[in-house]
Amino acid sequence: MDILLLGPPGAGKGTQGAIVGKALGLPKFATGDLLRDAVKRGTPLGLEARAEMEAGHLVGDDIILGVVREELGKPEASKGVIFDGVVRTIPQAEGLERILAEKQRKMDAVLFFDVSDEEILARLERRRSIEGRADDDPAAVAIRLRAYREQTAPVLSWYESREGVRRIPAVGTIEEIAARVRRALGK
Repeated sequence: MDILLLGPPGAGKGTQGAIVGKALGLPKFATGDLLRDAVKRGTPLGLEARAEMEAGHLVGDDIILGVVREELGKPEASKGVIFDGVVRTIPQAEGLERILAEKQRKMDAVLFFDVSDEEILARLERRRSIEGRADDDPAAVAIRLRAYREQTAPVLSWYESREGVRRIPAVGTIEEIAARVRRALGK
């Protein structure tokens, strides 16, 4: 079962993706994790990604899709994957659709974690106070939210026009949200 998690930064995709992945016995792919792993392993795509990141550029769609293609070729991904924010642009959505089709697979579910900006800001501020993450400071969060709205939010419409999207109200406790996810997946 291939499941795509969409939503703004701080919507809970990572937390819920880990819960769903564990429950279904599926690996979770997150763009940042995949890129860091490819860089660490020194793969050709990892070296390309590192050069882009060190130059201060966003990693391009071709590199992202190449890394996803490599990961989907691993045995542990053969039964499905939880894609945690992997698709950030329409070209990435189209590319992922092609990659899955090559493997005679399709996206089985697209879940959108619906949460207000106010809640996101509060969550990320709490996370910053606990974890001390630099990317959770208010200026960085504003940049990430703007990038999300400009680049990633259109992906939601793309999926709504194709497969449909299951909207998850992403407020409440982790357990309450996980129960909504399970219901949306029929589990």
